[in-house]
Amino acid sequence: MNKEKIKEYMVYLGADDAGVASAEDYNSPTSPALESIFPGVKSIAVGVFKELSNCESDNMQVAMGGRLDIIEFVRHFNYKLARFIERELGSKAMSVPPSYPLYMSLETKGVIGDVSLRHAALAAGLGNFGRHNLIIHPKLGSRVVFTAVLTDLELSSDAPVKEELCSDCGMCVDNCPGGALDEKGKTHSFKCLKNSQPYGIASNIKFWSRFAEAEPEEKKKMVKDEEFWRLYQAGFIGFQYYCFNCIKVCPVGV
Repeated sequence: MNKEKIKEYMVYLGADDAGVASAEDYNSPTSPALESIFPGVKSIAVGVFKELSNCESDNMQVAMGGRLDIIEFVRHFNYKLARFIERELGSKAMSVPPSYPLYMSLETKGVIGDVSLRHAALAAGLGNFGRHNLIIHPKLGSRVVFTAVLTDLELSSDAPVKEELCSDCGMCVDNCPGGALDEKGKTHSFKCLKNSQPYGIASNIKFWSRFAEAEPEEKKKMVKDEEFWRLYQAGFIGFQYYCFNCIKVCPVGV
């Protein structure tokens, strides 16, 4: 009953689909153990949200704006779902960030989520991995964003998707400007980030290192340059995605 109540409430809150996984069925090769985040965690409630058509736009401000809209909506969703579990079902719940914050360190390079939403979605029967190493939803395809709430309610996992959803057409590989998907079964994170997040931490380090060594006149030029303005904007809105190719070219679910 609790499992169905949670899934129905998730759809009521605006999720396009919902699934539940037992914590025992969640397996991420790089993220920390769930127990290190939430001692006593038993289950994960996973919501699915369809990416807006903004991702098709060549205007990156519009494309990124669509992603920010989803993230903002999902944060409200997470809080309401966790609150429902705690108030109505009398159990503990912890929301998982849909994007940032991430643990930032030289060791993790800022690319490892504390909870892998892809692997949570897999465990919750919401799709399976495609050639682009993202989860493909049976109906919505690759254009999806996942979110999750951890709880100490003991719930069984939804049935896995057994159908192979990826046709291995190679469009995601061919359309990756950084060649990040050339090796099957692996995403080269830094090749991806160089194109998808050109104004992230690496660019910040390079810019400010150059700035520190520049002459006064050169510094004046640097702060008038487009690169500085984009770094400045990224500093207060968060990661800026400049590439959605792997999801927008995927033919599944379009």
